[in-house]
Amino acid sequence: MLIRQERPSDAKAVRAVTAAAFERVTHAAPPVEADGVPGEATLVGWLRDDPGWVPELSLVAESAAEVVGHVVATHGRLADRPALGLGPLSVDPAHQGRGIGAALMHALLGAADAMGEPVVVLLGDPALYSRFGFVPARGLGIEAPDPAWGDYFQARTLNAWRAEYAGRFRYAASFDRL
Repeated sequence: MLIRQERPSDAKAVRAVTAAAFERVTHAAPPVEADGVPGEATLVGWLRDDPGWVPELSLVAESAAEVVGHVVATHGRLADRPALGLGPLSVDPAHQGRGIGAALMHALLGAADAMGEPVVVLLGDPALYSRFGFVPARGLGIEAPDPAWGDYFQARTLNAWRAEYAGRFRYAASFDRL
């Protein structure tokens, strides 16, 4: 398996992997597209056109020359500073359980740290993401866009983190379209 930066030619495969990965997820809102494609697959396309897009942090997992996983982080705002919001993270269901998601997560966190980013936030299951060093964001003074998210809104500080960076987080504008 190879983890590499997404190329423009990967867009169709990334959409397919993301749609397959989120196909069975129960959504609180209807899918974005009338054809039933999960909103997460559409979101990735919107993010590519968003000012918060960070091409170095859109990574694919490739196995036998096939894209089998994808993760992306985009710049949002933490108080008055840029900060990274992670998601979606997708692995093709036929390839799940092989460590691909973990490899993508480690690669993204390492790249973000090397770029001097201070923090990565996400909305997800604490039991899953705590193994990557994510903790409830409010414990770091980072407020979720929606307070009802509670401990599901998590943060992973990186080497550039400073406590004075705390504040309210806002995802890249494309997330508001969901």
